[in-house]
Amino acid sequence: MAALDRPLAAGLSSGKGRWSEYTQLSRQIKQAGLLERRYRWYAAKISANLALLAVGLTAFFLLGDSWWQLLTAAYLAVVATQLTFVGHDAGHRQIFRSRRANDLVGLLHGNLLVGISFGWWVPKHNAHHTNPNDEDLDPDIGIAVLAFTAAQARGKHGLARMISRSQAWLFFPLLLLEAAHLHLASVKAIVRGSGRANTVEGLLLLVHLAVYLTVLLVVLTPVQALAFVVVQQGLFGLYLGCAFAPNHKGMPTLTQADQLDFLRRQVLTSRNVCGSRFVDFLLGGLNYQIEHHLFPSMPRPNLRRAQPLVREFCAQHGLPYTEASLVGSYSQALRHLHAVGAPLRPVRTAAD
Repeated sequence: MAALDRPLAAGLSSGKGRWSEYTQLSRQIKQAGLLERRYRWYAAKISANLALLAVGLTAFFLLGDSWWQLLTAAYLAVVATQLTFVGHDAGHRQIFRSRRANDLVGLLHGNLLVGISFGWWVPKHNAHHTNPNDEDLDPDIGIAVLAFTAAQARGKHGLARMISRSQAWLFFPLLLLEAAHLHLASVKAIVRGSGRANTVEGLLLLVHLAVYLTVLLVVLTPVQALAFVVVQQGLFGLYLGCAFAPNHKGMPTLTQADQLDFLRRQVLTSRNVCGSRFVDFLLGGLNYQIEHHLFPSMPRPNLRRAQPLVREFCAQHGLPYTEASLVGSYSQALRHLHAVGAPLRPVRTAAD
């Protein structure tokens, strides 16, 4: 989809009465107990993830010097993504009421276990939540090599322009580089930062990198170790990107001219992915993107229960509530990317 239709935007512009609607919805959600912490669920989830990690490491040491380790690499890419989902929840303070406790979980999962700076990622992700799909303020649609709007496409030059013209075809291959991008951005943030918290983050990242590389080089040959890193980090980035991609790509984009209230800004720019509890597991609860954006601190297991309330509320207030299947959501996102990149492609004539 293109930018938010201006007549629609004007009709949905914010007013004092709009906030009362979100207050009504918040009251329903709170009365249903959906903002209550789920300590047992998260204890079980974190324990299960650590058990999966232990299984992967055990398999790695048992297999030893073998090319079968590439299967272990693929398995650990899945585990790393599941660990990242918990770090995401901690960043939104879904696990504990205490910020300090959530930050501890986030640091251990992000910096130590996965190798991504929790302190860098949280403010970046919060900026996205505050201004989803905003052409000027959302960092998630300010990607150098991709164009999400016609204006972004026109502004591309050089290699970025070449990529953007075929971005629908290159989108998934580019996600293979997402983990490398996150690691590099984390290191840059640590180098540029200062203070005690930054030092702690840096030490945790250093421990992660040192243990990761040491284990690989002790057990595998250098060539096998390199192949392991390529497969594990590539699939980690692909899986992580595929979990976030269906949420907003292809949904309306906003500008500063679109004066929407919080409720409409979050609902109109978000897409849910429908499916079974397996989809919930696969996407880490991000498939309930509308509910998550409306109530970022809501514990992940409560999102499924909140969905009927939010869907009904949107219907009562004439708000589009967008849902798609997993495959359908990717199709919509890719069609949007293909359409945005169309002006950059050479026009074929009958003589061609």
